[in-house]
Amino acid sequence: MITAPCAFAAEPNVVVSIKPIHSLVASVMKGVAEPKLIVEGAASPHTYNMRPSNAAALQNADLIFWVGHGMEAFLEKPLEALGSKASVVTLEDAPGLTKLKFREGGVFEPEAEEEGHDHGHSHGAGEEHADGEDDGDHDHEGNDVHLWLDPMNAKAMTVEIEKQLVQADAEHAAVYQKNAAELMGRLDALDAELKRELSPVKDKPFIVFHDAYQYFEHRYGVKVAGSITVSPETMPGAERVKEIHQKVEDLGATCVFAEPQFEPKLVKVVTEGSKAKSGVLDPEAGALKEGPELYFDMMRGIATSLKTCLSQ
Repeated sequence: MITAPCAFAAEPNVVVSIKPIHSLVASVMKGVAEPKLIVEGAASPHTYNMRPSNAAALQNADLIFWVGHGMEAFLEKPLEALGSKASVVTLEDAPGLTKLKFREGGVFEPEAEEEGHDHGHSHGAGEEHADGEDDGDHDHEGNDVHLWLDPMNAKAMTVEIEKQLVQADAEHAAVYQKNAAELMGRLDALDAELKRELSPVKDKPFIVFHDAYQYFEHRYGVKVAGSITVSPETMPGAERVKEIHQKVEDLGATCVFAEPQFEPKLVKVVTEGSKAKSGVLDPEAGALKEGPELYFDMMRGIATSLKTCLSQ
């Protein structure tokens, strides 16, 4: 749902949910104002608890950008309660996005799908996961909502961000339009750069902490063999860890990647006794400083980590 914004006398008071989206909004708003960020520092939207300062920011906002229900579930009630005077822009509804279905199960080999199973194994025994519990990470139609990990989706979001800002603040329309055009050009250049960078490691299987990279895989042809946990809010049980340990050996996975916000020791456990190396990927930019450059730093960081570990 994208609600129609009203026009403001001064520049709009803009609030953004998570760092990758904040980076795109900050780029379009450069020279006008800085948007406020809700999920700061190394916090993850999967496990985030609202602070009083966040509530105040939402209450004073004119325009709020978020991905949507599947990504920032913690924002649903606050947006209803606090963001009532603001225009809420749900970016998973932006026109022109490529959307991929959420993959059920943490390990998703092609042969499992060929056998008619639904995207790999069901939840490992011993993993706490109730039937019908919402995994997060996907919307109500079952789409994966890590949409920003494809620069072409970032471009589609940029078009929507520009449109909403121009409607809300016509006075600065020319600045928003110029900034958005520059950002689109940079996203095209980034896409070409990442294709070149990742081309040599395309066929090497690797395992990730949680299944956040589908859009990145789809765009660049890299080969994720599975994930340690189905849902980052739920730590895997002993059986699940054993299953992944076996997978690392069976698949000859070259690397297993942790994420800065979650348990790196799990990666140690699943690589123990195997030849697999470990690395870190940061799909939500938890370790990066917010701002217009963050999106580019995050995407290059993912590509560099993959290339470095997989080339060894």
